[in-house]
Amino acid sequence: MRERHAPIVTARESVISQRATIMPSLLVVIFVLEAFSHLVNTIGAATINNLLWTLLNYLPISTSKAAKQHRQLQIEFLKTRKELNATSSQDEFARWAKLRRTHDKQLEQLEKSKQTQEAARSKFDTYLTGFRWLLTKAPQYGLPFWYSKEPMFWLPHGWFPYYAEWILSFPKAPIGSVSIASWQLACSGMVTLVVEMVASIVGLALAAKQSKANPAKVPAGAGKVKPVAGLAEKGKKEL
Repeated sequence: MRERHAPIVTARESVISQRATIMPSLLVVIFVLEAFSHLVNTIGAATINNLLWTLLNYLPISTSKAAKQHRQLQIEFLKTRKELNATSSQDEFARWAKLRRTHDKQLEQLEKSKQTQEAARSKFDTYLTGFRWLLTKAPQYGLPFWYSKEPMFWLPHGWFPYYAEWILSFPKAPIGSVSIASWQLACSGMVTLVVEMVASIVGLALAAKQSKANPAKVPAGAGKVKPVAGLAEKGKKEL
């Protein structure tokens, strides 16, 4: 009988040890995930897309080559337009007509290149939005669902009333423990609080630095006392 029960105890201990090693890493993953998600929301998806698109255009790929050709077409088009505006259609009709044909041709090429660039940018934004969703939103919803019954850590026994333990273990974690949903909410609130505090400190520091650099100037005549009209008239009468 002892030989039969020995493997069972070992299996339970291995499961407990595995959970003990998973939970600390999961705590860190949730915190990093919330911090990264808040950072993305603070910077803005459009700003990140513009930055990555600009960096992408410097890489040796087809998109960067198309962007380089588009910029070259813009330069040539502006140069031709400048020459066309400086040429008289009456005095130099032959040269003006040639420049006009070149101008129209370059304009057509520029419009086609612009449409190609806009299509590539729209496709890039779509892929990047999907990748960002998979990187942030999917784990934010998937991890709490998958680990809803797992305790992140246990509360000290008897420190909190039953209703507080029930709330912290919501929805499916054991009573007396902190669920992944509660830990995720706590991480989100902590990240928001820290970011707002840092932003306030930086704002106050910049305001103090700006006030020292540009002190308020007092008008030249502000310190002079103006004579009262009644006293001036009284002095004239006495004279």
